[in-house]
Amino acid sequence: MEVRILGAHSTEAEGLRLASFFIDSVLALDAGGLTSSLSLSEQQQVRAILLTHHHFDHTRDLVTLGANGAAFSAPVDVYALSQTLDVVNSCLLDGKMYADFSKWPSKEKPFLQLKVIEPFQRQNIQGYDVLPVPVQHTVPSVGYQVTSKDGKSLFYTGDTGPGLAACWQHISPQLLIIEVSGINKVQDFLKSVGHLSAQLLKEELVQFRQAKRYLPRVVVIHIPPQFQRGVEQEVKEVARELGISIDIGYEGMKITL
Repeated sequence: MEVRILGAHSTEAEGLRLASFFIDSVLALDAGGLTSSLSLSEQQQVRAILLTHHHFDHTRDLVTLGANGAAFSAPVDVYALSQTLDVVNSCLLDGKMYADFSKWPSKEKPFLQLKVIEPFQRQNIQGYDVLPVPVQHTVPSVGYQVTSKDGKSLFYTGDTGPGLAACWQHISPQLLIIEVSGINKVQDFLKSVGHLSAQLLKEELVQFRQAKRYLPRVVVIHIPPQFQRGVEQEVKEVARELGISIDIGYEGMKITL
């Protein structure tokens, strides 16, 4: 399994893109920076997208993927909670600012084929075993454990705040892609809006190790550009305290499992 980080940040600046990941050039996790990171030919290889929740920085490029591919490429399946799809339909794919690619080029054969997933219900999607697990955020959200046919697996939290103990009971990944959305100084605010600081991440990883008796490889994403250096320093300290290596995700990073 090859995981390519297309977007590793919560906002955009030059060279920095919104959250999106590409597995084996077939399956995308979130669509914030999907088309801004892929060539046209690479976009045509996208067969399915798993959305963690409806926020703009995780869904934006559904529209541009449709604009680039609806007339030329095979349909793309978009999986998400029903609550997520309701908001995406009413706000992003409403047909007012641009074409609704969930109904175009035709209602019978739309380019974006929206499919409801349910928490804890495994599905085979493009040959991968996909398990959606609820996480702690301000809107209905799931993380995804994605497992390949040869048993390689990752868990991507999407946006989450503290309180993942129940989530950890359901997963056993080799790679954990998890967010840190600001520095420790503002962690009370981060907690209130469903995000993690480095210190809060540490607490969640301690609980993971207590529950599972190991820690997977950890990659941190969703860092606001203005807090990049501070988050890197604080995550480095967490890694030292836990005696593990924690990578800071970046655009173009490739991880092979």
